[in-house]
Amino acid sequence: MRALQLLVLVLSGLVGAQQQALMDYLERRLLAIEDRISLWHEQTSRYASELREFKQQMVAQLEGLDKSKEALRSELDTVGTRVDRVEREMDYLETQNGAQPCVDVDDKLVEQQVTVVKERNKAKYAKLTDCSDMIYSIKAMKILKRVGGTKEFREFTSSQGTSAATSVQLPSAWRGMGHAIYNNHLYYLKQGEEMKLIKFDLQKNIVVDSAVFPAKNQLPVYGLNPETFIDLAVDEEGLWAIYATQENERHISLAKIDPKTLDIEQMWDTPCVRENAEAAFVICGTIYVVYNSKLPSRSRIQCVFDVSDMVTNDDAPHLYFPKRYGTHASLKYSPVEQLLYAWDDGYQILYKLQMKKKLDV
Repeated sequence: MRALQLLVLVLSGLVGAQQQALMDYLERRLLAIEDRISLWHEQTSRYASELREFKQQMVAQLEGLDKSKEALRSELDTVGTRVDRVEREMDYLETQNGAQPCVDVDDKLVEQQVTVVKERNKAKYAKLTDCSDMIYSIKAMKILKRVGGTKEFREFTSSQGTSAATSVQLPSAWRGMGHAIYNNHLYYLKQGEEMKLIKFDLQKNIVVDSAVFPAKNQLPVYGLNPETFIDLAVDEEGLWAIYATQENERHISLAKIDPKTLDIEQMWDTPCVRENAEAAFVICGTIYVVYNSKLPSRSRIQCVFDVSDMVTNDDAPHLYFPKRYGTHASLKYSPVEQLLYAWDDGYQILYKLQMKKKLDV
């Protein structure tokens, strides 16, 4: 009986030892699995971090490539404009002097002739108008008040401090922010599918003329202000229209308007791109295009086009506006005061300009 009990005890001990060994083995396997899982998490985290860094590097490189591409494109546009200008000057030289066969022309002589032509063009322009100013710097700014919304500023006449202002009832709604006042007349683009310019007499409160703008397939002229299809501008030489069409969809176009008849006197395709443009204005026959970004930052004059060819985009200084609130919805030049009247995120702002002569460029 004792032998049987001893055998049972021995068997029980063996079973217990086997169970303990099995438990030890399972515990070691679980620890090994936990170590592998921990290593996998560590490697996954490292790979994810490296992937994020790689993605950031690729995004930065792509942004750099986009900037380089845009800079190269701008340079090419500028070179194309200058080549066209040289071709026109050479054509003029040929018509004035005629081609002489079997004669070698020195390069310096050609340069001298081109200089003479430029001086003649400048003299001719000076005879046509006394206006030969261009912007040298933005000297100061004055914030008047906030009256209205980001895009609409019709509330100004009924705001505090303007009780003496006269409310004008127009016969039709306007489109965009391109309206302008010239010689006691309001010029604006009528709301509707047809691009019709309206001339409104502010003294008689009547429409005195209207005309459909002679440009097909028009686009918003500014990439950052899609409401404006025609931006009317006034300077020392009269009334202008700034616009864009699908035919030249990347760039802004300019037209000189007869304020009496609304006829188009002449049109120009400028090298100034529409992308990231927010507004523009004209001074002495020179259009200044103001650019910004979709996330509003400092506005800057980045493209200049002079219809008289006296100033090139390379000659004109690229100027920054003082820090403001958002982006300009409207910029209007007053040739009498030489001020810019601006509308910026509901704020009425005046910019004081410092001018210099185009001949001094």
